[in-house]
Amino acid sequence: MEATKKGFDFKKFMSNNAMWFVLIVLAILLTIARPAFLTVANLTTLFTSESIKGIITCGVCWCILSKGIDLGPGSVAALAAVISASFAQQSDALNRLHSIHLPAIVCILIGMVIGAVVGIIVGWLVAYTHIHPFIATLGSQLICRALAKMYSSAPVSNLDQSFRNFAIFKIAGIPMVVFIFLLIFAISWFMMTQCRFGKNIFAIGGNDQAARVAGINVEKNLVLTYMWSGICAGLAGALLAARTGSADPSSNGLQYEFDAIAAATVGGTSQTGGVCKMSGVMSGILVLGVINNGLVLLGANDNLTQIIKGLIIVGAVVVDMRKNAKKP
Repeated sequence: MEATKKGFDFKKFMSNNAMWFVLIVLAILLTIARPAFLTVANLTTLFTSESIKGIITCGVCWCILSKGIDLGPGSVAALAAVISASFAQQSDALNRLHSIHLPAIVCILIGMVIGAVVGIIVGWLVAYTHIHPFIATLGSQLICRALAKMYSSAPVSNLDQSFRNFAIFKIAGIPMVVFIFLLIFAISWFMMTQCRFGKNIFAIGGNDQAARVAGINVEKNLVLTYMWSGICAGLAGALLAARTGSADPSSNGLQYEFDAIAAATVGGTSQTGGVCKMSGVMSGILVLGVINNGLVLLGANDNLTQIIKGLIIVGAVVVDMRKNAKKP
């Protein structure tokens, strides 16, 4: 009996994989209610629409892991979208912002660099001025959205097909944006599980003072954390412009940060820091995606979707707090 307990803890297994079981149950219920849910076309739409938010989540979860938060990715994505898209406009477009035209890959990289710069600035504020991450990232949210609107007062459209292909070109029927999301997820998983950087962030999120005593450069690692979140947001913004064929400074990335926070929290990333599993983050992304997709299929009001998301976030945080309260 003792060997059995040591070999397999069913209760722990269920606890660690609860969201995957929730995902399966949701998929079954939605398939029964709307058989169209479990079709190749719908599942492709689901994964494609959630890939952009998934990329942002791969950055936001690191900020939460470090015992911080990032409220800026949606606005950073909008800023990256309009700037990268402006360099990818067709040469004969009537509404061109400027005459400079750059290769598609360079436009994508510009979006990532914009995100990195914003992330470095926010990370520096958090690490060296000790301003609370909530305030620092709220400021970046407001500033980046305003900068996006100042850069272009109207949507940037008529984008080159080569730029659009980064999101919509299909391999085996699957859009490129899904593969990019999986690549970013794999990089995030590798950094978190196989690199010293990941171990450092776990230590900082668990106890930053103990991390200092252990010789970890807390400030440097926090800057890198927010820089990675910014890179993910910038890439997501550029890909969003490529996927939709335009970049709207007012609506692009709107509230995406809340979806990312919800997905990470639902996936088990603790708001008290020091706890995160990328497999859990993936389950959170998929659960939120299935809920979004399912409610659309059911013809639910968009306000109901927001209510459900809010309840999920609050519920996940309550569960997380109860778990931490039980720890010695």
